[in-house]
Amino acid sequence: MFPATSTHDSYKLFVAAQLKKHYTGDTLQLLPADWIFIEKLWLIDLSATAVFLKDQYSTFGPKPTDPACMLRAYLLMLFTQRGYSVTAWVDELRRIPLYAIVCGFEPRKTPGIGTFYDFFPRLWNANTANIKSHEKFKRCKPKKGKTKGEKAPTTSKDKVNKLVQHLLRNKDVAVPSKQPFDRLFELFQANFLSVSLEMGLLGQKNSLSIAGDATPVVTSSLLRSKSICNCRAQGLDDCHHKRYFSQPDCNSGWDSSRERFFNGYHLYLFTASDSLHDLPVFPLLQPASRHDSLSLIVSSIEFHQRFSLGTVSRIILDAAHDAIGIYHLFNAHGVEPVIDLNARSSKTVSLSDGFSLSPKGIPLCPRQIPMRPNGFDREKGCQKWRCGSTNGTVNSCPTPCSSAKYGRTFLTFMNDNPRLITETRRESHEWKLIYNRRTAAERTNKRQKLDYKLEAGRHRSTMMWYMRVFGIMMCQHADAWHAHKKDFLQLKNTLLSAA
Repeated sequence: MFPATSTHDSYKLFVAAQLKKHYTGDTLQLLPADWIFIEKLWLIDLSATAVFLKDQYSTFGPKPTDPACMLRAYLLMLFTQRGYSVTAWVDELRRIPLYAIVCGFEPRKTPGIGTFYDFFPRLWNANTANIKSHEKFKRCKPKKGKTKGEKAPTTSKDKVNKLVQHLLRNKDVAVPSKQPFDRLFELFQANFLSVSLEMGLLGQKNSLSIAGDATPVVTSSLLRSKSICNCRAQGLDDCHHKRYFSQPDCNSGWDSSRERFFNGYHLYLFTASDSLHDLPVFPLLQPASRHDSLSLIVSSIEFHQRFSLGTVSRIILDAAHDAIGIYHLFNAHGVEPVIDLNARSSKTVSLSDGFSLSPKGIPLCPRQIPMRPNGFDREKGCQKWRCGSTNGTVNSCPTPCSSAKYGRTFLTFMNDNPRLITETRRESHEWKLIYNRRTAAERTNKRQKLDYKLEAGRHRSTMMWYMRVFGIMMCQHADAWHAHKKDFLQLKNTLLSAA
């Protein structure tokens, strides 16, 4: 049977009636900390969840549990952090009447473990809980970074640039890919991203600025696998057959911040950099061995195919993404890349007429004097420069390159070197202010891993890890709504006014 649809107002009336019934006497009391998650769930409108998942339910059979209440219960588990597994959380719902009420259930009429695990696959657009097959070949560990804090290198030379060239050649015939997490992102975009955007918590709708960063997600101490051949029984120790992996989408990677290997995923997150609350926008779980630059390219393509609420005008990245192909990719899509330079790839580039380009993108005259910025020409796509020895109409250069009273002028075009010649000039005050917002991505990762304890999930499937990632992202947006509207919330006085 199809789930019954209910409005958000009916949910509010139910919560108000149940709180007055059970928490206005002398037996049960509400603490100030309880009102925090009551107010957060009060703000989240999940009434469209039943309509969104209608095609995932049969027309026959018993009446199912309201999907909005199920999702609300999962978010409450993340808010309270009382149970790190669904099994433990089911016991909490049965033990504490308040938790059942704010989810939309009557006390002692809460769902069981099987109901939760029947609900999660309805949000997963695939027949299997993992993306890859369980049977695959065993891989070696990736290489370490050569210096302290350095990322693991890519597996082949110039891999990023070759991948970008392939994408740009086939961008007109590219077919949007279908991913198992599509339903989760559609639900997240319709009920959370759109609300935050209308509230002005993500920045300007037609000119969004996002920051990207990756973080390791440890799922196990060891990569659990078992043999599916009989080589060992035959006395053959050097076996190269496929093995059965319990977590086929995970592998081993190098954690540069902790300087150790780990087993799990590489979570790449896009964050609204202009958001005062560092709100996440799009996640993608990728193999732990994948380099940040490759993770960015894959994530940006998936994000570009799915995000429909506004236009992204700028992306801010750290030095691990400093590859010429990444500049070409975003410039082709009309997105300004603001990327820190990798010191290892910085060198002086020769230009025409004896001029050269410094590692920071500033042209040097034949006497190796840095030139002064003189504006940006958007029509031509070039930075304008003037002689560095000229002050107004006074030229102090002993051997001037030009007879003009303002000195020699020079143009540097973005198409010639988009890495050093950028729309927002490197080393300018404006560029530094923009790049400082990149730390929003790091704060989002910190919220995911420390505040909401992402790695505490005891899951074995990619489906459940995506449920946890998207659930935490929903909680982050609800936290921002609560902080934005806390002065207008008077639930305690309103709900218990009849006490």
